[in-house]
Amino acid sequence: MVGIFDSGLGGLSVLELALRTAELKNERFLYYADREHVPYGTKEQEQIIKYSINATDFLISQGAKSVIVACNTATSAAIAPLREHFKIPIIGMEPAIKPALNATKSKALLLATPVTIAGKKLDNLIALTNNADNLIKVALPKLVEFAENGEFASERLKEYLKAQLEKIGQKVDSVVLGCTHFNYFKDTILDVLEGVKFYDGNQGTINRLLNQITPEYHDVNTSTRVRYFYSSNEIKDKSELAKISMLLDRLNLMSKI
Repeated sequence: MVGIFDSGLGGLSVLELALRTAELKNERFLYYADREHVPYGTKEQEQIIKYSINATDFLISQGAKSVIVACNTATSAAIAPLREHFKIPIIGMEPAIKPALNATKSKALLLATPVTIAGKKLDNLIALTNNADNLIKVALPKLVEFAENGEFASERLKEYLKAQLEKIGQKVDSVVLGCTHFNYFKDTILDVLEGVKFYDGNQGTINRLLNQITPEYHDVNTSTRVRYFYSSNEIKDKSELAKISMLLDRLNLMSKI
C-alpha cells in the first residue's frame, strides 16, 4: 500500500497519474490532504517538518509501506528529516527544471510557492543545469488557495494570474509547475502565456517509486482502491468523495495539455 500526502488537494495530480500507471494497476493507495494546515508554502520550515512527520506517521499507521511526499514545498523543507525519521521508502517531488531548460528556445518559467523558491534544494537542483540564466522564478502563493476552493476559471483567478505573469516582461516557452496544486490551472495559464509547454515532476516521482518498491497485488475496485483523509479524518461523505472524483477528472483532462 502506497501513502501519498500533500498540504491539500494538489497531490491528487500525483495520485491521478499513479492510478493510470500500468505497473500500479493492482496497488492500493492512501491519500492524506492536510487541510487543517494548508497551505504549507507560506509557513516556517520547522512547522512543515512537523506536519510532514505527522502525516507520514499517520499513513504508516494505516498500512502504508512507502510514502510519496506529493508536495514540492514539503519535499524542499522536510525530505531529509523524513528519511532520517522513517525506514520505509520516502519519495519526494522535484521540479522538472532540467528538461524545461533543455527544451526552451527563449526562457523557462518556474512557478512555485515561496518556500520552494527560497529553498536550498532548488538552488542545488538549478546548479546542476547548464543554462540556469534562462530560468525565471515566480512565486504564486495564492494559487494554492484557488485550488483548495475549486476556483479554476473565476474572474478573480484570471486577474491574479494575469497580474502576476505579465510582470515577467520576457518571452517564455516552457513553464515548470513547481507545486502540485498548479496542475489544475494549465488551461488558465495558457490564456495568459499562449503556446507554452508544461513540465512537472509527477512522472519522475512515479518512476522513483517504481524503482524503490515492488508493487503489491490486491483485488482492487474503484470503491476500495483509495482511501482519502483530510488530515487524520477519513472521508466517507458521498458529496466530498464526488468532489474528489471531479478534481481527478479535471487533472486527467489537464494531463493532456
